[in-house]
Amino acid sequence: MAEGPSFRATLSRIYWTRQALRFALFIVTVWLLITGIASLESGAASAFAGLNSARGVFQSLAEGFLQAIAVPAGCMIVLVTAAAATQARDIRRRDPVRRFSAQQRQIGMARANGLCELESALGRRCSRPAEHGDHYYPWSKGGATSLRNFAAACSRCNRTKGARLPTPGHQVRLEKRRSSYVSSPEMAMIGERRSL
Repeated sequence: MAEGPSFRATLSRIYWTRQALRFALFIVTVWLLITGIASLESGAASAFAGLNSARGVFQSLAEGFLQAIAVPAGCMIVLVTAAAATQARDIRRRDPVRRFSAQQRQIGMARANGLCELESALGRRCSRPAEHGDHYYPWSKGGATSLRNFAAACSRCNRTKGARLPTPGHQVRLEKRRSSYVSSPEMAMIGERRSL
C-alpha cells in the first residue's frame, strides 16, 4: 500500500522534520563539546590549586565533567533515539522489490523521452541521455518501486543524488518540467513512499 496524490505535502513534512532533527543533533553536539571542554578547564584550575593527590585531581575533574554534561547528554540521547526510530521505520517501509521491472523501465524511459529528468544547474532539466531508473523517493528510506516513483536519470545525476531525500522545491520543479512533456497531470506527479 502506498501513499496517494498528497505526496507533495508528505515529502515536505518528512524533509523538514529530518532537517530539523539533523540541525538539533548538530547544535546539541556543539553544546556537549563546549560544555565538556569548559568544565574540564575550570575543573582543572580549581583541582590543581586545592588538591595534592593525582587521584583527587582526577576524581574532581570527573565529577565536574559529568555534572556539566548531564543535560546536553540527555538531550543527545533523546535525539539519537528519535533518529534511530526514524531509521527503523524507513527499514520497515522498504519495498521487497528493489529493481524496477523491464516494463516499468520501458514506460518510465519513454515518458522521459530517453533524457535525464533530474536537475542540472540553475534548476533546469539535465540534457544527458537517461541510463538509470532512479527511485525519486529513495528506496532505502521507504520509497516504492513503482512507476510513480521512477525518475529517468543519467549516471552523473543518479550518483550525485544518491539516497538523499529530494527537497520539496525540487519535487515542484520536476513536476512542473514533467507537465511540459507528458500528456496528463497524473503522469507528471512524482514520488511515492510505501505505507507501514
